[in-house]
Amino acid sequence: MKAFSLLSAVLFLFWTPSAELRTLRLGSCVITANLQAIRNVFSEIRDSVPSDRCCLLRHLLRLYLDRVFKNYQTSDHHTLRIISNLANSFLTIKKDLGICHDHMTCHCGKEATEKYRQILHHFEELEPQAAVVKALGELNILLRWMEEMK
Repeated sequence: MKAFSLLSAVLFLFWTPSAELRTLRLGSCVITANLQAIRNVFSEIRDSVPSDRCCLLRHLLRLYLDRVFKNYQTSDHHTLRIISNLANSFLTIKKDLGICHDHMTCHCGKEATEKYRQILHHFEELEPQAAVVKALGELNILLRWMEEMK
């Protein structure tokens, strides 16, 4: 069943052991991740939601605006400005999607609603700040998905 959501699948893969783990060096931080498995699941998810993309994106933007960007904590003012700029960009997109939704061109089917519920469930399972940091780390996945919506 293709009921996995974009972020819930990624969360699952991070906790799934695999022989295909790659080492990622992020400055002084070194982590391992199964990038190929993440890409494979992401492709399956991306392909399974073509008709509900608008709705799912609208929900995801709301999550980032209401729960991620607002709750990110840092003393670095430069990073806070960047987060604010991202939030403003997301707000503009969300506003446009809201107009589409109002005109019935942004359909919210059962599958998109269920996918979003799964994403939200995984988000809420984590400690609040850990969830925010994880969501920011996964922002690149969302942005790539958005770029592929041509």
